[in-house]
Amino acid sequence: MSHADFLDILRVLVRHEVEFVVVGGLSAVFNGAPIVTLDVDILHRRTKENVARLLVALSELDAHYKHDPRRLRPTESHLLGAGHQLLRTRFGELDVLGTIDDDVTYEQVAEQTIEVELQELRVRALALSRLIQAKEFAGRPKDVAVLPVLRATLAEVEKRSRTKG
Repeated sequence: MSHADFLDILRVLVRHEVEFVVVGGLSAVFNGAPIVTLDVDILHRRTKENVARLLVALSELDAHYKHDPRRLRPTESHLLGAGHQLLRTRFGELDVLGTIDDDVTYEQVAEQTIEVELQELRVRALALSRLIQAKEFAGRPKDVAVLPVLRATLAEVEKRSRTKG
């Protein structure tokens, strides 16, 4: 998936005023980490109003479950729950998360984000220090493997901010 594909997914979500935070590998990239990611991971606000907007955006994206040959689509009840919806869209893969870590919600991480400007888009992404916590909590081999890069990036960012200040 190319950078343009990520932007197309984010553009649709923003246009429909979906409240979300970019998490996962793309969040690391937005924070300056030199990694590659193959999907967009978002943590969304699980209110009826936001889920309604998200469903319209997912319909426009032609989103369906990526491991289901029947091309089933998420419903309101799926998106109001805490689970992970692993989707394929016409622009690539999109993982829509109800929670991260151990039931941590959108509201709980909203203050631990950065604002990223991408061409004409503004999106929120998990701050690097909080992303590191999430990767440590997940503990999957792919998360553990990227931790040294994330920690080194955080150290470099902190070093630059100290020398500027």
